[in-house]
Amino acid sequence: MQVTMRSENHIGYVTLSNPPVNAIGQVLRMGLLEAVRWAERGRLDRVIVSGAGGVFAAGADAKEFDAAPQEPHLPEVLNAIDESFVPWIAAIEGVALGGGAEIAMACRMRIMAPGARIGLPEVTLGVIPGAGGTARLPRLVGLQKAVEMITTGKPIGAQEACSAGLVHTVEDDPIEAAFLVNSEALGCIVPTWEYHAPAHDADLFRMARENLQAKMPGQEAPVRALAVIEAGLALPFHAALAHERQVFLELKTGSQSKALRHLFFAQRAAKAPAHLKGAALEVQHAVVVGGGTMGAGIAYALVSSGVQVTILEADADGLKRAEDNIGKIIAASLSRGMIDAARAADLRSRLTLSTEYSQAATAQLAIEAAFEDMAVKQEILGKLDAVLSADAVLATNTSYLDLNEMAAPLMDPTRVIGLHFFAPAHIMKLLEIVQGAQSSDRAMATGYALAKRLGKVPVRAGVCDGFIGNRILARYREAADTVFMDGSTPWEVDDAMVEFGYAMGPYEAQDLSGLDIAYANRQRQAATRDPNRRYVPIADRMIELGKLGRKTGAGWYRYPGGGGKVEDPIVADLAIEEAHFSGITRTDYSSQEIRQRLVLAMINEAADILDAGIAQSAGDIDLVTVFGYGFPRWRGGLMHYADSLGVEKIVAQLEILAQEDTVAWKVSPFLRRCADAGQSLAEARPMR
Repeated sequence: MQVTMRSENHIGYVTLSNPPVNAIGQVLRMGLLEAVRWAERGRLDRVIVSGAGGVFAAGADAKEFDAAPQEPHLPEVLNAIDESFVPWIAAIEGVALGGGAEIAMACRMRIMAPGARIGLPEVTLGVIPGAGGTARLPRLVGLQKAVEMITTGKPIGAQEACSAGLVHTVEDDPIEAAFLVNSEALGCIVPTWEYHAPAHDADLFRMARENLQAKMPGQEAPVRALAVIEAGLALPFHAALAHERQVFLELKTGSQSKALRHLFFAQRAAKAPAHLKGAALEVQHAVVVGGGTMGAGIAYALVSSGVQVTILEADADGLKRAEDNIGKIIAASLSRGMIDAARAADLRSRLTLSTEYSQAATAQLAIEAAFEDMAVKQEILGKLDAVLSADAVLATNTSYLDLNEMAAPLMDPTRVIGLHFFAPAHIMKLLEIVQGAQSSDRAMATGYALAKRLGKVPVRAGVCDGFIGNRILARYREAADTVFMDGSTPWEVDDAMVEFGYAMGPYEAQDLSGLDIAYANRQRQAATRDPNRRYVPIADRMIELGKLGRKTGAGWYRYPGGGGKVEDPIVADLAIEEAHFSGITRTDYSSQEIRQRLVLAMINEAADILDAGIAQSAGDIDLVTVFGYGFPRWRGGLMHYADSLGVEKIVAQLEILAQEDTVAWKVSPFLRRCADAGQSLAEARPMR
């Protein structure tokens, strides 16, 4: 039974029980509707509804999204609760999300446990609330708070919900508190459907639309949600519900909702393979070698998860830099209200800075985070290998280098893995876990366990130059440089990709990270570069001119006075000069042509990565591109987007581009096999 009912002293106790999160499917909806009739037949004093397993309800069953709606529909069930002469009280523990929050809002009263959270995250799945959320929430918390919660999809905690008027009280035991509510006082609470809608506020809606346009460009659901809230203010309550439901059903079958649901399930599936379970080391003490920007971010992420951390540096200057970098992160977290002074002191108490490798002796995990130089990294791993216990795991944060070569000189290369964090490491959710030829199950399991502890999305990667993400990024940048040299400007390329859904284009992003980083990588690859592959020298000339990005005040853009970016005609002239030297007649590319070339380049490279077994699935590539590289989430990731275009169409377009350059645009054999077999990239598996 997904809904259990019992009564005691004229009080009904209804429990939602559909583990693990009490998802609201058809069976649960039927049980809730029967519970309304049961309570009315028994003329109970009240019904206290709660969730089993410490969770109220985490929303609709996402598996039903692709099926036709089945009766009873949730709006009908909730209207029955809202309009019943037996008052319902929601006793909320854990989370009440989406449909779970809508169940709670249909109740006469809501009581939350201190650690519980409530919200309407539907826009994060490309839809809007579909069971009264856009009508009930504004009536309970006011227009401004409702617009904020619904259009961002961010849940709120119990105290904030209480202050906003969404819940009546916060109690350690919500069920007991619901039992103690005075019957006369409960009877005086007006049902939600009888509340008056708040007054329309034209300025609020105008500012909200401008905010969505700036922060969520291209996303349909938040804009539609705002429009539904606004329309509902002028409609009778039940008419507002009908309008909301119509828009919900329309969005549910749209491409953005399908893409976001795909990503939701891909993220849920991102966990340690079954054969690794139970093999992980429990990390209580970790070492981070290198206190630069990346090392400091990794260290902060570790201490925030409760790990004791030692940062090792080469000398006193390095220690001072590491201390400053950690201090900046803590100060930023304090200023944003993410931690308080006591929490900051606790974090600092679990950090040790040293130049002595002997300090690493008790660590279960060591992460090397030095700059990209094979000799330097081998030296560091060798020192760690000498002092760590035999069962400790050694990890490198390398972005590109060969893990197998790095591990080869060690006494036990089986304990070496790659843990490729993304900057800023304490914020970015992606963690590439790189498996070397000899990496042990215990080492890999420890990497996955660490990702879970840090709240990261883990993706297993094989060994190649750049692994999954940076290899795709390199091809993306190569395609952008070719478009730039042959007929565009950095700002035209950036604008085209921002229109596609990226927060920033490839050139602004490179200015942020520094052009010298990509330059060092090109220098490293120079000896092994395919002589038949076209090389665009513009970025090298930028280095010669001292244009390293934001840190020098000029890169692909100029940054006068440390302010916003300004187009730089000198940079545009470099492309014209290089095209002239190479005898190229420049082409005027449209935004659509720019987008097509850059996206096709990434898809083609990703297909080769999948074919080589560097990535395990198309879904893993989607996770990497979204959580590590800014690919628009609402497009579902690179490979999901490719499938939406159609593999046959992609192959045909690549064949046209291959007429320009047979090396750079060589069609991936994996794409050809998929096209020939009529398979999607999600369905296909490499031949290995």
